[in-house]
Amino acid sequence: MRYRISLALVAIAALTAGSPVRADWTGQGEAGLVISGGNTETETANAKLKLANEIGKWKHSFGLAGLYASDDAGTTAQRWEAFGQSDYNFSDRTFWFGAGRYEDDKFSGFEYQATLSSGLGRKFIDTEATQFVGTAGVGYKFFETRDAFDDAGVLVESGDNDSEVVFRGTLAFEHAFNASTKLIDAFVTEAGSDNTYLQNDLTLQVKMTDVLALALGYSVRHNTDPPMGFKKTDTLTTVNLVYEFK
Repeated sequence: MRYRISLALVAIAALTAGSPVRADWTGQGEAGLVISGGNTETETANAKLKLANEIGKWKHSFGLAGLYASDDAGTTAQRWEAFGQSDYNFSDRTFWFGAGRYEDDKFSGFEYQATLSSGLGRKFIDTEATQFVGTAGVGYKFFETRDAFDDAGVLVESGDNDSEVVFRGTLAFEHAFNASTKLIDAFVTEAGSDNTYLQNDLTLQVKMTDVLALALGYSVRHNTDPPMGFKKTDTLTTVNLVYEFK
């Protein structure tokens, strides 16, 4: 397992290694934490980090995200992911991209899902207040399913390794209502013959200072064909504090 994780991280890092060491990176980090005690003991934490760099015709981005939750019965959510992308601008509106994504979700039915992809992107709207960008391409996905058990704890389906060619598409929309409030929506799909993965992250950010903001987020993740015994859709609602790197 560690070997596969290392390979995925090396591949993602390679996509973002084209910029000079001294290049300036911008981005934001966000985190949220809920802890309750007494009759019910619960802990929930999530964190995200996104960095981006532009130099000449190149743009490089990289990110990490994690989620953890537990209650009296034990761990109820445990997920982390890493993703990266490099874009080369052919013109003000059109670009090539190479992207990588790795996800380890203990409660999704998959041991891991890792995808490398490439294709073309287009900036449909690119103004100071509104940005709308789409990409489309092909890639290769590696994944491993978990063992599935019935209610009595009997193994009904063994986990397996597999891979497939996928279509990858994304849509990214961002609109600033004013100097302090903006709406962000990011959609990604990885469609293959064995499974189609879809994710949509909707966020409303309200600035409190030049570098701090409060973010209300709603995320949906969907696998069309998860392993037996696992649900297709997961949702997550978050209230996070955001710090912007400039």
